[in-house]
Amino acid sequence: MDVANQTIVSELVLLGLTNCKQLQMPLFALFFLVYLLTVLGNVGMALIIWISPQLHSSMYFFLFNLSFVDACFSTTISPRMLFNFFLETARISVIECAFQMYFAVSFGSTECFLLAFMAYDRYIAICSPLYYSVIMTKYHCLQLMAISYVCGFLHSIIHTAATFKHSLCWTDIHHFFCDIQPLLKLSCQKTITNEILLVIFSGSITMLCLLGTVLSYFWILNAIYKMYSSGVRYKTFSTCSSHLVSVFLFFGSVLFMYLRPNSSYKDEDLSASVFYSLVIPMLNPMIYSLRNRDVRLVLWKIFSMNEHINLGLH
Repeated sequence: MDVANQTIVSELVLLGLTNCKQLQMPLFALFFLVYLLTVLGNVGMALIIWISPQLHSSMYFFLFNLSFVDACFSTTISPRMLFNFFLETARISVIECAFQMYFAVSFGSTECFLLAFMAYDRYIAICSPLYYSVIMTKYHCLQLMAISYVCGFLHSIIHTAATFKHSLCWTDIHHFFCDIQPLLKLSCQKTITNEILLVIFSGSITMLCLLGTVLSYFWILNAIYKMYSSGVRYKTFSTCSSHLVSVFLFFGSVLFMYLRPNSSYKDEDLSASVFYSLVIPMLNPMIYSLRNRDVRLVLWKIFSMNEHINLGLH
């Protein structure tokens, strides 16, 4: 589009996952189930941690916040996407699109910091167990949480402002939500500045958090290797296995989705976006509940209590 002929764009169109009408309802059913499992899993995990005194430790404090962030991240994206399955043309205002992008990037960035601090928590617990209660105090945990949320939301302001300062020459977003790369493709101007910002800010945050996580696990594995018993090694490593799976899924997706040139972004990358933004928040509570002995024990107690109550009523 000629820059001289630009018009002010007030509405955008989310093209979604497919333009095939026959797939709309099956996809709605599938992603409604994914969203339902995400909300129930993460809210359930947060409630279990909240009501269980034995889970009131720094490790579960971080897990509580991870569940909260995942539930919010999914809720930023899924309800609008599900609603769009029923629309002939999924229009969204520029303002609403900006807010959706802002909160999606905010919660995604916050999760990046959270996973790094969870690795730090495991490092202190395994490598300096005698000082764990001294270092990981409630006040220190709150400080780490504040850093996660403040940095995550400030980081999002930079990208949202930089993305929406461009004049838009097109209205069709080849995506199911307002994300950075698909929006940059609508710009009338060159987006090299935005790509540099992505590398500098998103790249720095991702690599810093990933480096902190890798270093934490280097010292953790070193400490585990020096343990005298294979049973103790296995038991110690099992406390980290759930977090390692989450780290692999999250950082692998982030590195693939965002740390590459905008020109290399393809519409086929929608499947990777679905995995990163919808599937991972659903999987996290499953990973931590199935792999974590303390959480399984609390769940067993809750189900046993309900069973006894039901038997008493009958």
